[in-house]
Amino acid sequence: MERLNYRRVVLKLSGEALAGDRGYGIDPKTISSIANQIKEVVEMGVQMAVVVGGGNIWRGIAGSAQGIDRATADYMGMLATVMNSLALQDSLEKVGVPTRVQTSIEMRQVAEPYIRRRAIRHLEKGRVVIFAAGTGNPFFSTDTTAALRAAEIEADVILMAKNNVDGVYSADPTRDPRAVKYETLTYLDMLNQGLGVMDSTASTLCMDNDIPLIVFNICKEGNIRRAVMGEQIGTVVRGSR
Repeated sequence: MERLNYRRVVLKLSGEALAGDRGYGIDPKTISSIANQIKEVVEMGVQMAVVVGGGNIWRGIAGSAQGIDRATADYMGMLATVMNSLALQDSLEKVGVPTRVQTSIEMRQVAEPYIRRRAIRHLEKGRVVIFAAGTGNPFFSTDTTAALRAAEIEADVILMAKNNVDGVYSADPTRDPRAVKYETLTYLDMLNQGLGVMDSTASTLCMDNDIPLIVFNICKEGNIRRAVMGEQIGTVVRGSR
């Protein structure tokens, strides 16, 4: 425990991170790798909460662009996050990690309703808590969910896991060979430069509550452990330098 830089963390997984190289759906090999990385840090004493996106199944904004009512499209996206959360729970429990899924939209047959004190109690008992269904409200992203839940449970840091992206760059490194990787940033830098790491609502919430953010590549084995131990990986975003 003395070696850990962060004791209670929120891991933000994009839906695409679960899809692996497929780009759609859930890749069993990828989700198993993520489960094993989470198991490694839980066994070190880290209290781990997870927020999963749903972009590998459905995106509310994309659905809205196709003519579906925006609120309806966003609710569909929330259900996609529940599917991903249940898949991750299954993978974690297969490797012996006790896990609870809590949803912002009540569906008692498959998961617990989100209750802040109950979530904290699960974490204190060494269980992984997966927050599903976003905030339960349309027009808010799962980035905002991660920022909100991190503030509520008093997390030390948000670990933003990216699929084959090892940090924040000045431009898209796959398109611009001159793109420069940032080692550290402030939330104001991120907002002013329009870097698109997370939406402005989530960024502002993190900045106001002084919650640091680490953006890193989830596809490299052991990166979650490196992050919680304070090793320099990816990009660190803080409220101030």
